[in-house]
Amino acid sequence: MKVRLVHDDARTKANLFATIGPEREGGVALSGHTDVVPVAGQSWSSDPFTLTEREDRLIGRGATDMKGFIACALAATPAFKAANLKVPIHFALSYDEEIGCLGVRKLIPELAASLPKPRMVIVGEPTRMKAVGAHKGINVFTTTVTGTDGHSSRPRAGVNAIAFASEIVRYLYHLSDELAREGADSGFDPPGTSLNVGTISGGTAVNMIARQCSVHWEFRPVPATDPKTVIARLDEFVARDILPRMRAIDPAASVATHMDVSSPPLAPDPNSPAVHLACELNGDNAPGTVSFVCEAGLYHLAGVPAVVCGPGSIAQAHQPNEYVEIAQLKACEAFLGRLTAWAAR
Repeated sequence: MKVRLVHDDARTKANLFATIGPEREGGVALSGHTDVVPVAGQSWSSDPFTLTEREDRLIGRGATDMKGFIACALAATPAFKAANLKVPIHFALSYDEEIGCLGVRKLIPELAASLPKPRMVIVGEPTRMKAVGAHKGINVFTTTVTGTDGHSSRPRAGVNAIAFASEIVRYLYHLSDELAREGADSGFDPPGTSLNVGTISGGTAVNMIARQCSVHWEFRPVPATDPKTVIARLDEFVARDILPRMRAIDPAASVATHMDVSSPPLAPDPNSPAVHLACELNGDNAPGTVSFVCEAGLYHLAGVPAVVCGPGSIAQAHQPNEYVEIAQLKACEAFLGRLTAWAAR
């Protein structure tokens, strides 16, 4: 086995890429992220960072997202090494997936440049071991409204950023309803592009006109939705309905939208070798879809066909008492056993 590290710019974190079998391009990469989301504010019945077995489940932060898959892949390593593989099996373990798929963005450019490029990738996010051939994307934004502060007894003398930000939030949810209808036949659940406002912050004191307000929001497009059109519609609304009224009071008032994170969707590809292989190993007749975002879309964008297939359910991810069923891990072990036989034939 040959192991390489691909570091972040500060060299404090690293992706791990390892190859078992022939030292060449091709084969299958098993992809997983090594980070987890925080547990702060959650009520756990046991230590979230000590794996606890209870009945038919293993409980712990990351058990289903997606350390169960990584554990199964690592446990299969002796079988991979003993199988006289004809095509390589790679491990692609990334950092900081949970905050924007940051690590894999460093890893992917090294494929073919300094690392053997896999023919396909299996991303082990929780799908209850069903082959998934498409997922939504994600685009995260901060919209900052800057008005004019002043004494609250003279509300018309200032530009209240919170008031205008509230109109923008109302418009975003109106736009969300339109986007959902436009993608009603997408095959996703929920159908169409979804949108969420996560946090709003602004103002200084209750007796002051709020000078600034920031709205943090996201939308998750289906593959058919061009993210640029969503921003264009928001910009048009702001230019037509918001800025003229703000600048009638203060010409320096402004609204600025900044993209914080963007990850592409995985578009369905009927000719994807990754999807065909996962369906073959699972006995699936047709791949499914998921509405969460993962690294598969980035691999696909880089020309490496990808499929999502892993143990557990996304419904348990990021929750207190996160768990993965032992039966799901056994199904994953069996899947990797069939992958071993495929790579050795």
